Amino acid sequence: MNSDSSRENAAELFAGPGEVRSHARQLDWSKTPLGATAQWSPALRTMVRCIFESPFPICLWSGPQYALIYNDAYRRILSAKHPAALGQPGSIVWAEIWEELQPQFDSVRAGGNPVHFEDAPFVMARLEGGGTETAWFNYSLSPLRDEDARVVAVLNITPETTDRVLLQRRLAEEQAALAASEAAAKVDAQRVQLALAAGAIIGTWFWDIPADRFTADEPFARAFGLDPMLAKEGIPLADILATVHPDDQDGLAQAIDAATIRGGAYSHHYRVRRADGRYHWIEANGRVDHEPDGTPLSFPGVLIDIEGRRAVEEERDRAIAALVALNETLEQRVEERSNELMRTEEALRQSQKMEAVGQLTGGLAHDFNNLLTGMMGNLELLQMRIARGRLDDIDRFVNAAQGAGRRAASLTQRLLAFSRRQTLDPKPTDVNRLIAGIEDMLRRTVGATAQIEVVGTAGLWAANIDAGQLESALLNLCINARDAMPHGGRITIETANKWLDERTGKQRDVTPGQYISICVTDNGCGMSAETIARAFEPFFTTKPTGQGTGLGLSMIYGFAKQSGGQVRIYSELGHGTTVCVYLPRHFGESEEIVTAEPLRIIDGAGGQPILVVEDEPTIRHLIDEVLGEAGYTVTNAVDGASGLRVVESGTPIELLITDVGLPNGMNGRQLADAARTLRPGLKVLFITGYAENAAVGNGHLEPGMELLTKPFSMEDLAAKVADMMIKGGRQA
Repeated sequence: MNSDSSRENAAELFAGPGEVRSHARQLDWSKTPLGATAQWSPALRTMVRCIFESPFPICLWSGPQYALIYNDAYRRILSAKHPAALGQPGSIVWAEIWEELQPQFDSVRAGGNPVHFEDAPFVMARLEGGGTETAWFNYSLSPLRDEDARVVAVLNITPETTDRVLLQRRLAEEQAALAASEAAAKVDAQRVQLALAAGAIIGTWFWDIPADRFTADEPFARAFGLDPMLAKEGIPLADILATVHPDDQDGLAQAIDAATIRGGAYSHHYRVRRADGRYHWIEANGRVDHEPDGTPLSFPGVLIDIEGRRAVEEERDRAIAALVALNETLEQRVEERSNELMRTEEALRQSQKMEAVGQLTGGLAHDFNNLLTGMMGNLELLQMRIARGRLDDIDRFVNAAQGAGRRAASLTQRLLAFSRRQTLDPKPTDVNRLIAGIEDMLRRTVGATAQIEVVGTAGLWAANIDAGQLESALLNLCINARDAMPHGGRITIETANKWLDERTGKQRDVTPGQYISICVTDNGCGMSAETIARAFEPFFTTKPTGQGTGLGLSMIYGFAKQSGGQVRIYSELGHGTTVCVYLPRHFGESEEIVTAEPLRIIDGAGGQPILVVEDEPTIRHLIDEVLGEAGYTVTNAVDGASGLRVVESGTPIELLITDVGLPNGMNGRQLADAARTLRPGLKVLFITGYAENAAVGNGHLEPGMELLTKPFSMEDLAAKVADMMIKGGRQA
């Protein structure tokens, strides 16, 4: 059917007076969800004619989309939404409340049962510009059925009750206010009665408002310091106000004016000056009576002595003020107490640290004295043999002294790992390949009584770690596992990829993310909860005296934490132990693990220039000798300042070797930075007896920088220098 035919049918259906009918006749209903009017069911067409004859607000929500047809009375409910709402779906017309309306419409359409609501509130966007307001309605929803008894529309009769609801609320508020006023008056009357019974009333007054004549009895006059005869005959109100405390006069005048205007009960507290010149607290209670036309007529009242009550109230106010002040400074005092507690805790930690240092000192003194005795004794024997010309079999004394030195170096590395101040040399590492490379060494170390099984996860992520420290950690774990199985057993080394969410990360004290886990499990005697709690303490060991230093797990813990990971122990007595090391995943390729060749002094250098900065003469002499023997040209300096002068002089330098801890103000790192400013890309080899993290960049070195930790062999030094010379080109 074309638009013209649709409008002709609409003109017939909506014939009659009224603004809504006029718009309905002009609307092309074929473009609405209902379609052309000629297609509407007879029941719908009949009901449409009926709603336009009703003076009540009625509408029809028709079809599955609840298209709206409404009469002129409902137009006032739509307000700014009219006439655009005509023929539109309910979800568009009342979008702001459709979530509440649709279930009601669906229920009526599905079940066919009518519903009714009283004074239902809705926040409706029906104002000009889209503004909202709250409106109330009594409305009913009934099904409209066609000839086949199918529900084709929902009939909605909805008179608005907003004006009545708001009027009832205002009336209720006014009644509540009146009740409160009457209750206050009742309380005042009761207070007056109590005051009369207690003898607390100290005077009465009567104010004839039209005549402006204020009279009072003798007690009132004495309370205000007035002449009793004048008070009895009548006194101007201004004279009364003059005896009131200056700070209270404006408040009293305002209270009197308010009472005379509104009428009813009056009560006010203020101070008055008595004949002795002192001010005294009183409470004035009265009532203002009005003529029928609202004109103030009279104002009688009584005075009550409240000096004692005010003293109590002032004490209460002071207590409240003190409490408020206490609360206002509570945060500051809590912060002060917290700081004091932190200082106390820090002092306790320092005390515990000093106790640990004492334990370390005793253990180190014992270990190092043994090592030094071995080194000194072998060197003395070597010196004695050389002096007597007996050069046969002297290698064993040299090897013994070197072995003692290597054990001392190992001990210092373990201590540095425990303190988490060991400088790491992290590289992307394939942990499965690393374990495979040391598997034979682990088997030889634990011996034949313990069987080692390696379970490596396929596709294991890489880890950015110091490979040497991980090897040492695995060796320590396997030795501990072997010692926990005195009669033999099985050791399992297992690797896996782990995703640690926030909850698991909290449980394991590690940042959530992706990790690889390396777990070493034994079926030995296990540990108690008390032993697990102390396992990472320095020098704590359950092994017999002389069979354990107590630094193994401490070293592993320090290495894992410094690498950004964590160590966890899972164990039960009699059921074995599992120690898991968690290391952060490296996003990238892992480097090949190359087994180092035996170290030797590499000679044949072509005279490349090297600057050596070392304040210890013995070490400086050794480095000079070794590098000279290897064919390098060596320049020496004793501190940072003299070394920097060499750099500034223009002397050719391809490699700077510097101790980290130098005297006289400039450390090795500062020297290296200054030298690289003058000679960008200069290669630097740091040598240090401890991990000076602040000097070498918090344990991580920049490209072209490497670290050699004391004590080191001369072979290690020569090999490190040769390796650095091979990497990169020459520097001027």
